[in-house]
Amino acid sequence: MKIRIFDDSLTMAKAAADHAVEIIQQALADRGHAHVVASTGESQVDFLRELSFHRDLDWANVEVFPIGEFIGLPADHPASMQRFLRDRLITKTGIKRFVSFGDDASQARRIAEAGAKLRSAPADIAFVTIGGNGQLGLNRPPADFEAQELYGTVDLDLAFRQNQVNEGWFVDLGQVPMQAISMSVSQIMKATEILAVVPDAGMALAVKVCVEHGISPTAPATILRTHPNAALYLDRDSSAQLSLPENEAPKR
Repeated sequence: MKIRIFDDSLTMAKAAADHAVEIIQQALADRGHAHVVASTGESQVDFLRELSFHRDLDWANVEVFPIGEFIGLPADHPASMQRFLRDRLITKTGIKRFVSFGDDASQARRIAEAGAKLRSAPADIAFVTIGGNGQLGLNRPPADFEAQELYGTVDLDLAFRQNQVNEGWFVDLGQVPMQAISMSVSQIMKATEILAVVPDAGMALAVKVCVEHGISPTAPATILRTHPNAALYLDRDSSAQLSLPENEAPKR
């Protein structure tokens, strides 16, 4: 896993977006279309904004697959992961192909259709998040590294749900769904490239675990170290607990 460290989160976000654009452009040049798995959350806001600034990219031939969605939440709810991506990436770039989970009646069919697309052409790049407990996307510990389904149902623990309230997505804990649809770890790992953008001092311990501890389902993000093309983008705060050589300065 490649680790890139920057002085601040904005510089980090811009560099990560430039990296993502290079990968997408290469896929478009090779096949005429690109598949992108995209994550949501506060850690992704700056990154997605910087990505959306690349208006010259052929976004019409990019298809986006959300990494997950809350179960039972209306698609227009401010906390909806699909709305998050629509507001910050889809509408700003003019992306025409965006996998939507729909309602309960059509959900299984839409997931099956998404699976068929990714089997025929795996994701060129996956934007993933790392949680404070080492989760990967919505795959919380202990994660199932072997499950092969594209999306599965995961339970959301109290800490995760409380964090959703703390970030302002919900008024109180009672409004936060108990479960979510989540792309499986094995499906995330099938992406040709994986890009994890992780800012903020509050993530320093989780980053240390991800980079320096043993690979284990109890810290799902550790599996990124087994991927040949995974890149971890950090700012000075989120990298603060890493055991780096004294002469290693943040990369720009």
